[in-house]
Amino acid sequence: MKSTFAGLDLGTGEFADQVQESLQRVEDLLISELSSGDDILVEAATHLAKAGGKRFRPMFAILSSHFGPQPGSEEVITSATVLEMTHLATLYHDDVMDEAPLRRGAPSANARWSNSIAILAGDFLFARASRLVSTLGPEAVRIIADTFAELITGQMRETVGVTAGADPVEHYLKVVWEKTGSLIATAGRFGAFTAGADEKTVETLARLGDVVGTAFQVSDDLIDIASVTGESGKTPGTDLREGVHTLPVLFALAGQGTTEDRLRELLVDAETGAARALVDDAEVDEALHLLVNSEGMKQAQARLEQMAAEADELLARLPAGPANDAFGALVRYTVDRVG
Repeated sequence: MKSTFAGLDLGTGEFADQVQESLQRVEDLLISELSSGDDILVEAATHLAKAGGKRFRPMFAILSSHFGPQPGSEEVITSATVLEMTHLATLYHDDVMDEAPLRRGAPSANARWSNSIAILAGDFLFARASRLVSTLGPEAVRIIADTFAELITGQMRETVGVTAGADPVEHYLKVVWEKTGSLIATAGRFGAFTAGADEKTVETLARLGDVVGTAFQVSDDLIDIASVTGESGKTPGTDLREGVHTLPVLFALAGQGTTEDRLRELLVDAETGAARALVDDAEVDEALHLLVNSEGMKQAQARLEQMAAEADELLARLPAGPANDAFGALVRYTVDRVG
């Protein structure tokens, strides 16, 4: 029977079975660690964990561990669980800031209980992640502390917005790296580090996490626009409705031409220069159709392909084998899913 995780087909055989077993151990440890304490706190803290999810970060750590001599060790499972706890904690806080009513198809914690409960549940996950990572030693504690700082900096940078004179594209990519890429980089680092890989391999896998994490978000940006064709099954224009200018939009707004002029009229407030959230369906539809064939879209696609090429180059430095093949398939999936 084939194993598929986060869009990645691991095929069949011993390697796929090992990865699946390791992911189940992460799942068991995650629920166990979050299930002790006051009833209301446990219910809120396990709300998103039990709602499912791709478990992308644990999977990245587990695949990375196969480049070391002790793949799937207890330390690897612990580190992978810490990563998922940390990711879940950021989701609770994101939902409060975004006033999101749903998460993973279920009512968000802030919608089901309150903003205060959601924030405290996120804090509880951070606390449990910190306790668990302490069992891995001081170097692991330092790594996750640095990652916490990057995650918070990215959220702060996004909230404040691009400063006068700064490049909006570089600002956006930095936010994406801090909010998404940094934790996936830590997944690569933790997986290899706790499996006993050498320093060069650890650094290569951390850099791979940087690139893949950022590329995955850029591909999401493209899908949000490309799905206007109706082929992805996703609802198009979510970012436009929220007033979020993603990479293809930023490239398009920086361009010159009739298409770009009309996009500026639609997407930028003429008085303040701030991003304009689109509430009218006709405006969303027009903006999407202008964007889907724009130069901005082509530039963003080219940037995504550059990231994929860098990821392939990093994989070429690592030993061949099923873990390398799995990562290669993940890189291709990240690009190909845009369609």
